Amino acid sequence: MEISYSSSTSCFEFALQSLRWLDNTILEYDDLIRKLKMGVRLLQSFDLYLTMCRRRRNHETCLEQDEKEKDVTSSRIQDLITRRMQDLEFAQSEHFIHPQSPDLTRIKSELTIFLEAIKLFFETDINESFINYLRDCYWLRDPELVMDFIDSVSENLAKIGVSHSKKLMFLKSFIHFAMLRGVEGQQLIDLLIHAEVVAINALRLFSIWWFNKAIDNNEVCKEMRLQISRLIDERINPGDPQVRETYIHVLTAAKLSRSSDISDLEKNKHLVADFMDHLVPNIMELLKSCTNTPVPIMNQMLKFVEGLRFLTILLRHQEKFKELCHEMKNLIGVVACDAAVVIFSLSVNQIKEGLAKETDLALFHLLKVLKFIRAEVTDPVTLLFSPFGFPRTNELGSMDFLLENLKELENCSETDYSIAFPKDQIHTVLEDLIVLRSFLVKIADQRNRNGKLQALWSRVMEVAHRAEFVIDSIVVGDKHEYLERVARDIQLLRTEALETYDSTMHDCGAQRTTQKSFRIESKCRTPMLNEVLVGLDDEVKAIIHGLTRGSKLLDFVSIVGMAGLGKTTLANRVCNDALILSHFHILARCTVSQVYSMHSLLVQLLCSISSRSPGEYLEMDESDLVHKLYKLLKRNTYLIFLDDVWEIKAWNLLERALPDDANGSRILFTSRIQLQFKPDTKAHHLRHLTDEESWTLLQKKLIGKDGFPPTLGEAGSQIAKLCRGLPLTVVLVAGILDNTAEDYWEEVAKSLTSSIVLDDEYCMKTLELSYSHLSDDLKPCLLYFGAYKEDENVPVRWLLWLWISEGFVRKIEGKSLEDAADDYLKDLVDRSLVMVSEQRTMGGAKTCQLHDLVHEFCVKKAKEENFLHVLHGRNDRFILTGPSNPLRVCDQNAGNLMIRELMLEFPNVRSLLLFNKDDLGFWLPELLRVLDLGELEFVAYFPMEVLLLAHLRYLALRVSEVNFIPAAIANLSRLQTFLLRGNTSDCLLPKTIWNIKTLRHLWTTNPVVGFIFPVENLEVSSGLNRLDSLSLAIGPSSQSLQKILTKLPNIRRLRCTVAASRQKHTGAEIPLFDCLRQLESLALHLFDVNIFNSYGFKLPLNLKKLTLTYEHLWSEISTIGKLPNLEVLKLLSCYYSSPGEEWEMKEEEFPKLRVLKLRGFLNFRKWTASSDNFPRLEKLVVQWCPKLEEVPSCLGECPTLEMIEVKRCRESVASSVKQIQQEQRDMGNEALKIIIEDCVDARSSSQEEEGESYPSQEV
Repeated sequence: MEISYSSSTSCFEFALQSLRWLDNTILEYDDLIRKLKMGVRLLQSFDLYLTMCRRRRNHETCLEQDEKEKDVTSSRIQDLITRRMQDLEFAQSEHFIHPQSPDLTRIKSELTIFLEAIKLFFETDINESFINYLRDCYWLRDPELVMDFIDSVSENLAKIGVSHSKKLMFLKSFIHFAMLRGVEGQQLIDLLIHAEVVAINALRLFSIWWFNKAIDNNEVCKEMRLQISRLIDERINPGDPQVRETYIHVLTAAKLSRSSDISDLEKNKHLVADFMDHLVPNIMELLKSCTNTPVPIMNQMLKFVEGLRFLTILLRHQEKFKELCHEMKNLIGVVACDAAVVIFSLSVNQIKEGLAKETDLALFHLLKVLKFIRAEVTDPVTLLFSPFGFPRTNELGSMDFLLENLKELENCSETDYSIAFPKDQIHTVLEDLIVLRSFLVKIADQRNRNGKLQALWSRVMEVAHRAEFVIDSIVVGDKHEYLERVARDIQLLRTEALETYDSTMHDCGAQRTTQKSFRIESKCRTPMLNEVLVGLDDEVKAIIHGLTRGSKLLDFVSIVGMAGLGKTTLANRVCNDALILSHFHILARCTVSQVYSMHSLLVQLLCSISSRSPGEYLEMDESDLVHKLYKLLKRNTYLIFLDDVWEIKAWNLLERALPDDANGSRILFTSRIQLQFKPDTKAHHLRHLTDEESWTLLQKKLIGKDGFPPTLGEAGSQIAKLCRGLPLTVVLVAGILDNTAEDYWEEVAKSLTSSIVLDDEYCMKTLELSYSHLSDDLKPCLLYFGAYKEDENVPVRWLLWLWISEGFVRKIEGKSLEDAADDYLKDLVDRSLVMVSEQRTMGGAKTCQLHDLVHEFCVKKAKEENFLHVLHGRNDRFILTGPSNPLRVCDQNAGNLMIRELMLEFPNVRSLLLFNKDDLGFWLPELLRVLDLGELEFVAYFPMEVLLLAHLRYLALRVSEVNFIPAAIANLSRLQTFLLRGNTSDCLLPKTIWNIKTLRHLWTTNPVVGFIFPVENLEVSSGLNRLDSLSLAIGPSSQSLQKILTKLPNIRRLRCTVAASRQKHTGAEIPLFDCLRQLESLALHLFDVNIFNSYGFKLPLNLKKLTLTYEHLWSEISTIGKLPNLEVLKLLSCYYSSPGEEWEMKEEEFPKLRVLKLRGFLNFRKWTASSDNFPRLEKLVVQWCPKLEEVPSCLGECPTLEMIEVKRCRESVASSVKQIQQEQRDMGNEALKIIIEDCVDARSSSQEEEGESYPSQEV
């Protein structure tokens, strides 16, 4: 058998393609194949160098036989690959000729031989002496060859660190830039030699790393990583004087060269952009190292970085760059040279201590030029005074938000801003806008019936938005020249408004009209997702029959029907059926939707099976996830539920991860269209509800209506018929009726008749009606869901924080903004527009989501009202019909290039929500109020770019290994929410944190890390009186912690952990939490309660939720039991505690406790309680208590009990829970739910594949 490949495909590419195919087909040898692929790529890089390098002139004495040896080595490399691939191909063909044979020994043998052959080749042929000989006697010299070689080496380095690869690619971009600027002669040769030497040395070190990786010598691998890092840092970064001199000589020649042509720049402007993209990380690395840099110098540097990033965006924007004059284009090329010289001249010491005079002057000049270029490209006059399409959602709310901000500015200190602030002009604008706002309130009801009033309303809102942009621009340092013009326009409108009102209106009062006259107050309930299913029992039985009977081979059952029919509700009902739960060993589910990825689907499936956190799976690559899922499902009877499938491709992606063991496993999926995964796929076409079923569903949703008076019953029955058998329409209409006074039900029926019966899009028309019935405050809150992906479970707490930062939530006397926002959400849930998918232990929603059609409505309506623009992909161009100014932009899948172009077109974006992991290679608009960078991770450094965003109110970042926050965070003087995702170490806050008076939430998503407050100058530091939620780490200097807590008087939610750096504790260091009178939720992690004994365990009486991760916590359990308002208690042990622990409960303890969770008490044996304990208990969870004998039998008498869950406990515990269930049934409580998992006395010594050796932390 001969191996063959086309002339355009090298033996290396053919080998890599074959290995990739084998890796996807045979999962057992993924590690072996991965090592082999790296070895092939490594040989490919060496072969490229051997083929292209030429003898240096000063080495004419090299023997001819040495030249031949170089060529022979190249031939032997190619021959090795070809021969080994022939044998591997033969082994593969034998296996697939006899597919019934599961034996893969021959294939594994050939893979191993292949790997050993490559290792031997490196030992004998491409050893260190050979590489040194090549480096001394040969070179590439030709720029194109050097850049090709850099590409090849970079691809190898990416396997051990993306940053190494990127830094090597900087040399390629530098060569490109130098050639484009006309650099030639010795300067170019010096740069080429430097780049080539760095690349060949990096390749040599990588080959040693790979060789030791192949033989699992981890110590040498670690050393090689360090050597590669050292090589990159010393020979690419300009810290070395010789390297810096080479770079600056090239840049000087590039600046002075006359052979640089503007037409070349226009054709190759992306090369200049690439070079500048690689410059920015150089300066950012310097800034990361400067922890104590004076804030003015830091701000100067950040503005420099911001200017460079702006230029890269401009260079990549085809239309904007084409509009520039020749002089401006040439200036950009010169600026790139000057910027590089400044960056290469900087050092850490300079930035810390003050810039050298020459560098300082050069930087000052560059900043002026960058600002000039930016003004030429984004002219604020054109932007602000041309026709503008401002958001039309909750316009009075937007006006109120502006007025609040202007009042804050009017009261600010002159020293708060480095510019002369025009307070008098702002005061005049504020007064005029207050008058105009009063006018708008008076005409709110009449404007829709009067064209003149409507036009005047629109002009007032437009000028108010212009005023906001002009004034906010002044705050960040722009000139005042446009404020006078805006102020004059506002004065003219004020005069016109008063005249119009006098001539056409009567005084209607100045109250804000945000509610319809027929609206009634929300009941503030939180029904769970898909809570009601009416009828369809026949459908449930048929689907269960299809899943549990028939062929033993893997088979499919589908539920097909139009949107809004209740496919997902029905499927969930089936999956939760007792027969299904007992028939299948494993039940996994995921939501597919129209936009999906293989990685996301795998993570969803694994999370639904395993108790591991999603974060663990998100870090794994796709092939590892496939392997993990395959092993979990292998030899188990499983049911996979795929919700909302739109195409067969989704199944094709997942198929290789799902084994078919001929044991009756099934795939259940829902779809709007019939998909044939197999010719005999069973499809259940979901029927519409009958009129009677629609009426029954409507009544069930109208909770609290005890029987209908004949007139209302007749109207309700008629409304149910108009819903045409669509459950979603029924539910939406119920939401309208449930929040509408009964006198107006007939009016609602008329609206339905005119909108639904005459139109096929029943649900969309009903949604439009539901939206029109919302108060103005609720409309932006609903539309904001359009920023999230379809079917996404939205974390409620962060959503409410976003609403507050956006200014959607009105201040209500006696109520916090967070509570007001929660009421808004409950109102939307009441109207069945939002579904609660997970509830909190303290009540209320933890996560929520929208039905597909509601989400689709929100996206369309948000775009129509210019409220929010969602970018879905690179090809989904930002098309605007007419003048527009997108204030809120959400990037769900668009990628970096799309955002760059958007920022250049619309620099006044106020909210930016990202969901991708794309690199932060774009310019951040300086007027941003909300910034969520999603999954983009900053490893070991804080993104300094955000510290220039003076208007920022909400900042969410994903970081890793960041242990301090820069002092320049004080620039964000309006910040309300600071959310750190995923950090692995505690973060020290700067002393300037006390200057951010607006802070409401300082939170980390990792439950075992937090923020360490500074202790310097505590006596003179003012408090953070608005702080509501805090993740706190007790640092090494916690003697002052009590003083810190007294400066946070209004904290309601506190999570406290011991900082990793803290050593042994003393009683005097432990905080007394009873000073926090507003505290409702407290979590204490990694404490030893014994350290409280001498000092007292004092908690505030207002506490409602307490989570303890403690050693020896039983000593204070009685103190906890006396808390009068405690509703939720989670006791989570994290250490092996003393043997024979017993919990003997006393009378009148835990009077209001609803939820109790015990986890991880490995020596907890006996639990004694009486019928007086837990009078209100609703839920009990006991996990990882392997020595506990039983749950107290008195729980059988508890009248409020709803659920008991036990996991990894003794069989006797499970028996006691079943006995309690029986007692509850005897009392008439048939609804008590019990969950029992892995409760056996005899334990295997080895954990399951997905089992945990010990329970993980929780929030």
